[in-house]
Amino acid sequence: MSSDPRAVLTRAAPAPDAQVRYGEHPDQVADVRRPAPGAGGARRPLVVVVHGGFWRAEYDRAHTGPLAAALAAEGYPVAQLEYRRTGQPGGGWPGTFADVAAGVAALPALVAEAVGRPDLATDRPILLGHSAGGHLALWCAAELPSRLRGVLALAPVADLDEAYRLDLDQGAVAALLGGGPEDVPDRYARADPARRLPVPVRAIVVHGALDLQVPVEMSRRYVSLARAAGSDISLLELPYTEHFGLIDPESPAWPKVTAALHSLRETQPPD
Repeated sequence: MSSDPRAVLTRAAPAPDAQVRYGEHPDQVADVRRPAPGAGGARRPLVVVVHGGFWRAEYDRAHTGPLAAALAAEGYPVAQLEYRRTGQPGGGWPGTFADVAAGVAALPALVAEAVGRPDLATDRPILLGHSAGGHLALWCAAELPSRLRGVLALAPVADLDEAYRLDLDQGAVAALLGGGPEDVPDRYARADPARRLPVPVRAIVVHGALDLQVPVEMSRRYVSLARAAGSDISLLELPYTEHFGLIDPESPAWPKVTAALHSLRETQPPD
């Protein structure tokens, strides 16, 4: 394992097995990986991976390749969802959100055909999101609960008001929504997971105590509020983990991440 935690962002991974398209824009696609033959025993649900990068165009799904390949090796069919991001036409509000919702709705049927698993078309996937992707996963749970089995949010930007106040990644939230909470309050009301509680599906939040990009206090507060509102949600705080170890299959944190995913696999989707 590299001593640089960011090394996972540029680490090579096996090419995906297929690519599917859920819209006409070049970024309305997902890379699909078939589960390794014989891995994992019983057939496992689809995992839709939503990448992070503070919603910015310079970060795309490629950096989740090692994570996706590792999950496929454990027997999961995986789709790495791409979406329009800030800094490119159509990114930000509302395009980024519309893309994620459309992709999550379309991917089970698209992946079922791509991997030869007809059951996936009617099964509900697990949504796994990291950082800004964790925000989008939690938002999607509020927006499309009937489409999901559960959410695994890794170091999520779970509170947009607080992220704006902290000026995470130098104005990332303002770039996403077009201003601050006082400028565009209706957008924050719709886009902020912390304002859309309870979480209507089972959720697990995993966050490293050494995270310098998204402070762990954000997840602590979010999960506390979500529990008080009646959510089936838990927080797994990893004491010696920073931001990128959560998506690195070579990190000590990885077995904890996969254990959380396995737990969600057993979740019965809500009616």
